[in-house]
Amino acid sequence: MTPFDREAAWNRVAALARRPGSGAIRPLFAADPQRFQRFHRQACDIQMDFSKTSVDDESLAALLELARATGVMARRDAMAAGEPINQTEGRSVLHMALRASRNAGFVARHTDGTVEDAGAAVEETLRAMQSFVHAVHTGDIRGATGESFTDVINIGIGGSDLGPFMASRALWTVRSPMRPLYLANADAHNWEAIRPRLNPQRTLMLVASKTFTTAETMANAHVVRGWLERNLGEMGARRHMVALSTNHEATAAFGVPADRVFGFRDWVGGRFSLWSAIGLSIALGCGWEDFSDLLAGARAMDEHFLSAPAEENLPLLLALITVWHVNGLGLKAHAILPYDHRLSRFPAHLQQLEMESLGKRVTLGGTPVERDTGPVIFGEPGTNAQHSFMQLLHQGTTPVPADFVLVANPDHPYAENHRLLLSNGLAQAEALLRGRTAEEVRAEMRKAGTPPDEIERLLPHRLFPGDRPSTTLLLDRLDAYTLGQLVALYEHKVFCLGALWDIDAFDQWGVELGKQLAKSILPELEPEGQVGEHDPSTTGLIQRIRQLQGLQG
Repeated sequence: MTPFDREAAWNRVAALARRPGSGAIRPLFAADPQRFQRFHRQACDIQMDFSKTSVDDESLAALLELARATGVMARRDAMAAGEPINQTEGRSVLHMALRASRNAGFVARHTDGTVEDAGAAVEETLRAMQSFVHAVHTGDIRGATGESFTDVINIGIGGSDLGPFMASRALWTVRSPMRPLYLANADAHNWEAIRPRLNPQRTLMLVASKTFTTAETMANAHVVRGWLERNLGEMGARRHMVALSTNHEATAAFGVPADRVFGFRDWVGGRFSLWSAIGLSIALGCGWEDFSDLLAGARAMDEHFLSAPAEENLPLLLALITVWHVNGLGLKAHAILPYDHRLSRFPAHLQQLEMESLGKRVTLGGTPVERDTGPVIFGEPGTNAQHSFMQLLHQGTTPVPADFVLVANPDHPYAENHRLLLSNGLAQAEALLRGRTAEEVRAEMRKAGTPPDEIERLLPHRLFPGDRPSTTLLLDRLDAYTLGQLVALYEHKVFCLGALWDIDAFDQWGVELGKQLAKSILPELEPEGQVGEHDPSTTGLIQRIRQLQGLQG
């Protein structure tokens, strides 16, 4: 497609979004009793209902044409072929290879013309991980005092923390082989909250950093290593340390034995890395079978994404709905509402996955983008969310699209609780759609015996506008296999949005400036440090911190 075709497709979507009532949803149901049947899709074990959005036949056709005009599927095929679609870093993007079978044929094509067998590299790492996990769980690998390991603490940040933490929270039970804990925040209060729960003789420490130079991770790693050394001695502590890194020189200098280092390639992005060695804490905490099922579930969604036609393709449709909301209707926030406590870290994982990937302001060609890109992602599990921010979704001035994630069958015997949970999730989505009219409010208050004057006084406060969009993802159950599908669905949604917006969804240069400035400020906070040149606000804050800490200058 030519640039003219792409712009024409964008203009068509924009024109449809400018139609009077383009954001209305209730009239679509009134006009089409079969709307649910026509606007839901099924793939793998996930049913996606987008009938509670204002997407209609005409706008869906225009959005699918936009996908064709922007070459989403061609770019998908280039990603699968190992082309370096992460253009600013010259790298392939092959998180799909991490969960593919050995003979799937994934290769990484480097900018120097060389080709790497990605499948072979993945197989080698998985085999080493499985062997290590088995040895830990059977007691063939033990701690310095001969005790079996019962706890694993993963020290990482960003993609080295959020994805594994999310998956472990979702999958871990009291029957799991080890207890996984996660240390990310450089604030040592995080460590102090974890430390009393650990026995150093039974604790395995994973340091997750590709470069082994991430400031927050290494600061925490030194703290935990010091704790191990005080309890087990320097040599004893080494038997408790594992590194998930590609920097073997740095891991050796830190004291990690060479056979305890598990690496991954540069075609694995941090926020897409839970399927790699970064997921070792999942495998140790929840068991190798769960980790293997997690990969298999993601692989099933990969196969759907790579083969399903556009009109049936869940990741593409999920992305196109976002385009309709962000670029068509100007809705720049998005709520993630999993109605399953096990998914309590899922919104946090998606915050990084989407906002770090899609928070871009220039195109692949380096020119300013001509339209809005990534929305603000936030969320909490239901029913907690109903008692915190859902008020804004119902009666706020600007609609906020929401994704509801429902699980039909729980993993506990409390059927009444689960019915209550599901009824609330379904009701919230219905309430966002329906709202409450003045007639409904009056009838309800009259039935309750409220005086007419009081009804009219309270009426404006009790109206709900309705027509608030939501998409519902329904799973039969939540286990490692379906979790893999769910996470991969959103990964591919992010890919599609990057292609639609013509941005690089796989770099993250925006976080670098803060890191660089922190390095210059750090020595200024030392006892003998001197305040350097900053803006007046930063200078004033540094000076006040030094005063509060009893330091000079």
